[in-house]
Amino acid sequence: MRYLQSFNRRLRRIREAGHWSLTDIADMCDVNEAEVRCWEAMDARKRRYPGVGELLDLCLKTETPLEDLLDMDEGADSGQLELPGLAFSNGDDLSAALRQLEQEISRVQLSEDEMELLRRFRKSDNDNRRMVMQLLSR
Repeated sequence: MRYLQSFNRRLRRIREAGHWSLTDIADMCDVNEAEVRCWEAMDARKRRYPGVGELLDLCLKTETPLEDLLDMDEGADSGQLELPGLAFSNGDDLSAALRQLEQEISRVQLSEDEMELLRRFRKSDNDNRRMVMQLLSR
C-alpha cells in the first residue's frame, strides 16, 4: 500500500477544504460513515483503505485529481502507480485514464430495465428462476 501511506491525512485535508462531513464522503462512495472514519484513522492498526471503485467515486464526485490522494511523488521503481487492474505511468494524463475508465464502466453498467429484471429475478422463488433460465436458454 505504498501509494496510500498518507491517504488518511490527504483525505481529511480534502474533506475539510471542501466542507464535507464524514457522512457526505460516505454517501459519495456508497459506504457507511464508520468506513470513512477508518480511512481517516490516525492509528494504523484501525486504518482501512478504499477499494478502487470508492477511490474513483471520491475523485470524480469531489473533483479531486487522483494524484492529490495518493503518494505518487515517492515513485515506484518502474515509474508506475499500480492499482488492482490499473496501471498509470507518472507521465500519463490521469484525467484521460479516468475518462476512459468511466466510459468502460458505463459500457458495462446495467440499464434501469436490466436492474429491475435482476431485482425481480432475485426476489422470485426457485421454480420461477428455473423457468426464466429455461426460457433464456432457447
